[in-house]
Amino acid sequence: MSDLSSVQATAYGRVQGVYFRAFVSRRARELGLTGYVRNTPDRAVEVHAEGERKQLEKLIDHLKVGPPGARVDKVVFDWSEYTGSYPDFVLRY
Repeated sequence: MSDLSSVQATAYGRVQGVYFRAFVSRRARELGLTGYVRNTPDRAVEVHAEGERKQLEKLIDHLKVGPPGARVDKVVFDWSEYTGSYPDFVLRY
């Protein structure tokens, strides 16, 4: 039985204007996750993702590094119950 979960994460640092959202979207899809990623007005990047807990943990590890050109100062995340609300993983603008 799979361990499905949901996570909301926010990455802070130099994470806008460096293809961070595209990086997150690509990694999430590779990991079989659903949800979305978007920029926030305070220059952070917010991620809502759902899927197997082990895959979500891998995504968080990717968020802590980011793509070339990014500088991630911190990632804050919060776990919650799986909802099945997302059919795919998308970039939100």
